[in-house]
Formats: sequence, structure tokens, C-alpha cells
Amino acid sequence: MIDKTEEQYWSQRYLDNSTGWDIGYASTPLVEYIDQRKDKNIRILIPGAGNAYEAEYLFQQGFSNVFVLDIAELPLKALKKRVPDFPIAQLLNEDFFEHEGTYDLILEQTFFCSFEPTKENRSSYAKKVSELLAPGGKLVGLWFKHPLFKGAKRPFGGKKREYLSYLELFFTVNVFEDCSNSIKPRQGNELFGIFIKKE
Repeated sequence: MIDKTEEQYWSQRYLDNSTGWDIGYASTPLVEYIDQRKDKNIRILIPGAGNAYEAEYLFQQGFSNVFVLDIAELPLKALKKRVPDFPIAQLLNEDFFEHEGTYDLILEQTFFCSFEPTKENRSSYAKKVSELLAPGGKLVGLWFKHPLFKGAKRPFGGKKREYLSYLELFFTVNVFEDCSNSIKPRQGNELFGIFIKKE
């Protein structure tokens, strides 16, 4: 069941075009990671996907099992309009924490940073991602590394050590470092991570 308050909040952000995190295309670090993946049959989930430019890119590259999840319906409709052939059954207007499924790869693009940065929320995120991944599955993506401060607004940031305090409980860290190929406006302000689900 979708939290109507959250759904309305995010829908209004799209209606108001208040989407500063949206760069209008698939981000370079994720594109370069995607380009290294050879198996195009893997099941991929992009939660909190927004306009889902990464999903569009994946689909164009021949990845057939890409699932896009967002609590707001508007960006899902926008993706379908841009990519009419994208399977409608793979556009999921759901609450991430209630979603059920099994995936080989979950792509993270500012989703973690969209929640109020409480220990409960961040712990729940890490646990849920782990539950959705198949054995040996990977969480790959970008996290903002600007510090949290009082009065901050979404998307929230955090420090590398803090993120690891949640993620290391469920994942083995393959890579988690300053992103070397961020887009220019975000250079020095992103961490790129590859996390492998613990057995």
C-alpha cells in the first residue's frame, strides 16, 4: 500500500519541476558501469527511479529485464512516453519497502539520499535492498557525500563512514570511493559504490 503523503510529496515535486537531482540523462558513472555488463538477461531494479534515464539507457542497450520502481506515477508515465516499447509490467508504481521480487542488480541513483536521514530509515533501506537481491547480487550506484546539516532538504547527504555503517551489515564492499567520473556539477561530491550481498 502506497503512503499517500509520500506519493503526493513526490508527485508535487515533479509537477513543480522541483527536481534538482534530475540531470536529464543517464549519469556517466552508471553508464560506464552498465557498459561493462555483458549478461543482458540479468534482472535489474532501479528503485526511486524518477525519470529513469538509466532504465532508458539499459533498455536501449538490450537489457530486457529492467524494472523501474517509483512511489510517484508521473515519472513512470514520462518514461513510457519517451520509450513506448518499455514493458508496462516493468513499471512499478509502488512503495519500495513493500515491493517483493528478486534481482541480480539494484542500481542506486540518489534514492538512499531521498529519505529523511534517520538511523531507522537508512537501516531499513540497507536491509530491504539485501532482501531483494539474489545471492551474490550487487548494489551499485552513487551516494552524495556532502555532510548532513540542520535544515537540510532532500536529497540528503552523508559521510562515507556513515553510509558504510549501514551497508556493511549486509554487504561486502567491492568499491566505495570518491567518484572519478562524475558529471561536472557533481565532481567531488559523489561516492561510487559496488556492494555484494553477503551469503
